[in-house]
Amino acid sequence: MTNTSPDHLVIDRGKNETATACVDVLIAARDRADTIERAVLSALAQAEVRTVIVVDDGSTDDTAARARRCDPGGKRVIVERLRSSVGPSAARNVAIEISQAPWLAILDGDDFFLPGRIGALLAVSDDWDFVADDLLQVPEARIGDFQSAPTLSGASFKSQHLTLEEFVLGNVTRRGALRKELGFLKPLIRRSFLDRHGLRYDEALRLGEDYALYARALAVGARFFLISAAGYVSVVRADSLSARHSGQDLERLRDSDRNLMAATTLTPGERQALATHYSSIDCRVQWLAVIEGYKARSVTDFLAPFCQSPRISAYLLERLVSELAERPKRVCRRRASKRAKSGAGRR
Repeated sequence: MTNTSPDHLVIDRGKNETATACVDVLIAARDRADTIERAVLSALAQAEVRTVIVVDDGSTDDTAARARRCDPGGKRVIVERLRSSVGPSAARNVAIEISQAPWLAILDGDDFFLPGRIGALLAVSDDWDFVADDLLQVPEARIGDFQSAPTLSGASFKSQHLTLEEFVLGNVTRRGALRKELGFLKPLIRRSFLDRHGLRYDEALRLGEDYALYARALAVGARFFLISAAGYVSVVRADSLSARHSGQDLERLRDSDRNLMAATTLTPGERQALATHYSSIDCRVQWLAVIEGYKARSVTDFLAPFCQSPRISAYLLERLVSELAERPKRVCRRRASKRAKSGAGRR
């Protein structure tokens, strides 16, 4: 049944997957009134974009209204407002079902494209199902400083065909470093590949949903190509969804690896890569359990995670030593901040 709501625009899917205006940009956003216009307008500026589809995931601000304001004629922006939050995975699935273009591009509501990005990806898309570019990681306070912005992969970069093993291992990060997981990539996705394999975002996930989708796609044969930065600006914000998560979020992401290992035929290298990623996430799950045990003043709950495995025990001990060493520094910083505020108030 065709949806005739004024918030929807039905577009016939073209047969030429590299023709002009063959990409739909999908934005799932919640309470992003401060950045949504920047995101939408950056997508509309790409000549190859047919439609920008914004799914407002139960916002409490005017995210939806600001998104509509970017296209007064209502011809290139579709806004679907959900009454309550369903999470980024389910919101993106709503956008996929609305979409009609042969290529999909994911854009977070606080990120944006630089001019020419979509064209650069389409130029190398013929033999691939997923085409991604390295990300420019820019702090919110330094928007516009693209020349010195670090990229996801670092200084040296070569275009490459990503295998499942390489991709999964590319999501195991070192603690304390700027997060560099390949799951942060936002590729062009060939819609026909998703439909052929029945792939959608896992709606149980509110963390790592991109990683899980790409891993499942690679496991069933997706051809994934990664090129140097072409203009996806990933804005580093303290309040991003990936920066705040619960133990349950981590457990579900961890268990997605186990589910993938159980459901598909994998090479020994692919299976080992997934086991390594599973273990890295489980270490973080157990650290949160240690914190909860400490808060509850339960010796049993505090010590139980240390008994899981030697690797986890080593990880937890390293975290404890690091936290104990950092605590006096945090106290000094808080005191200095209070003194500075007190001095400013007296003036």
